[in-house]
Amino acid sequence: MPTAITNGARIRTNTQAENAYNALEASNRDIALRQLRLSTGRRINAASDDVAGYITSRSLGSRVGTLRSALNSVGDAQSTVAIAADSLDNINSLLTQIKDAAATATSGALGTDEKVALAKAAYRLVQQIQTVVDTTVFGGKQILGGTFSADFVIGFNATNTLITLGIDLTTGSSEFNIVGGDTSLQSASTRFAGITGLDLTDLNDISATDLGIFASSVITSTLTSLSNALTNVNNIAAYLGGIQNRLTSQDDLIRSQITNYNAAVSRIADADVAQEQLQLAKSQFIQQAALTSLVQANQAPQLFLQLFR
Repeated sequence: MPTAITNGARIRTNTQAENAYNALEASNRDIALRQLRLSTGRRINAASDDVAGYITSRSLGSRVGTLRSALNSVGDAQSTVAIAADSLDNINSLLTQIKDAAATATSGALGTDEKVALAKAAYRLVQQIQTVVDTTVFGGKQILGGTFSADFVIGFNATNTLITLGIDLTTGSSEFNIVGGDTSLQSASTRFAGITGLDLTDLNDISATDLGIFASSVITSTLTSLSNALTNVNNIAAYLGGIQNRLTSQDDLIRSQITNYNAAVSRIADADVAQEQLQLAKSQFIQQAALTSLVQANQAPQLFLQLFR
C-alpha cells in the first residue's frame, strides 16, 4: 500500500510523484476492468478474475449443456410414445368394429351370405390394422411390431450416471397383463394381441361352405378372444399413457433445472451493471485526483531548485 513519504527536500527521488503515479496506474487498471465488464456483461472474463468462480461457473455451464441433451432425448421419447399411442387408438377402433361384426354374425336372422359378407368386410379392417402396425415407425424402427425397445436418456445424476427409460412393447412385459404371445398382427400364425388361437386372417377364409370362426359352435370363443384382444391393446395404451405423464413431468423438471442453473451461472459470472457503473465512476474520480496529485508532486523539485538561485 502507498505510504506518505516525503524524503525531505530531495530532487533525485520524487517519492510523492511515484505514489501519485502508482495510484494513477491502479485507477487506470480498475477503469479498464470495469469497462470490460460493462462491455461484455460478464464479471468473469478470464480465470484470473475469480479462480473459484471461474471453475464453478464452467462446471454449472457444462451441467446445463448435459440437461439440454437430456431435454432433447425426452422430446424424442415423447414423440415415440405419442405416435405409438395414436396408432393403438386407431387399432382399438378397428378391432372394435371387427368385434361388432362378429357380434352381428351371431344373429339367427342372418343368412350364410350375410355372415360371409360381414367376415370379408371385417377382413378389410384386419388389413388396415396390419397397415397401421407396418407404418407406425420412428427412427427407422417399427414401434408396434412386438420387438421395439429403446433407451432414452432422460436425466443425469450428480456423477453423470445415465438414467435410462426403456419402452418395451413386447408382450413379455408384466406391466401389460397380456396372456402370452405378441402384439404384432401375424408374428405367430395363431396369435393376435397376445391371444392364443386368435388369427384374424381366418376371417378371409370364411365361405358359404365353411363359416370358420363365425360358425355357431365357435362364435362365442371368437367374441371372447376379440374382447380379450381389445383389453390387451387398451392395457398397452394405458401403459403408454403412464409413460407420457412421466415424460411430461421430466420435461417440466429439466426445463426448471436449466433455468435454475442458468440463474446460478449468471449470479457468479455475469456483471452487476449498476455496481460496475458505480465503481467505474469512483475509479474515474480517483484517476482525476491522481493526475492532479502527480502534477503537483512534479512541481516540488522546481521549488527546491530555487535554493540555488
